[in-house]
Amino acid sequence: MAGVDEVGRGAWAGPVVAAAVIFPPDIKLPKDLRDSKLLQPEKRRELSEIIQELALSFAIGEVRVQIVNKYGVASATQRAMRAALRKLSPAPEYELIDAFYLRYLRKSEQIAIVRGDKTCASIAAASILAKVYRDKQMAGKMHRRFPKYRFCSHKGYGTPEHQEAIFRWGLTKIHRIKFVPQNLIASPCFNESYH
Repeated sequence: MAGVDEVGRGAWAGPVVAAAVIFPPDIKLPKDLRDSKLLQPEKRRELSEIIQELALSFAIGEVRVQIVNKYGVASATQRAMRAALRKLSPAPEYELIDAFYLRYLRKSEQIAIVRGDKTCASIAAASILAKVYRDKQMAGKMHRRFPKYRFCSHKGYGTPEHQEAIFRWGLTKIHRIKFVPQNLIASPCFNESYH
């Protein structure tokens, strides 16, 4: 049985990332295992290492921003989750997914759990692995590529700092065109450069 979750769905820049986790039966899980959004970054990183040690199998699925821009974030989320599931070995017999069913997989072999990242250990574990992976990508490779945007700070989400950078420097190739508010882009001071 695999738990699956995604992160980065609401970000203005960067990839959508999903993780899938299979725990062995009768495993003793960490007491502080919970939805990644409820954890501090240091605790997430610590739990990510523990999850990887305890898991029977885990995998990451990543969908680049070009796919998000072309097909939309809902499609990108589905693709990332299916990619993570395909990489699991052994393959799961059943999938537990946060919030919605996955297309192109047998519905009889999956269950969508509303608020699953808060109630299901394997979904919470998947949310932690996905968040740690995506944050590392944004704070590392993406920040080095576009240092003016300080992706190391906001990880591509629409914070005031990120809005100011977009206003000042324009959009990059890793920005989600439809996510950036039109009133920000429509400003007469907006820099139209596309790095």
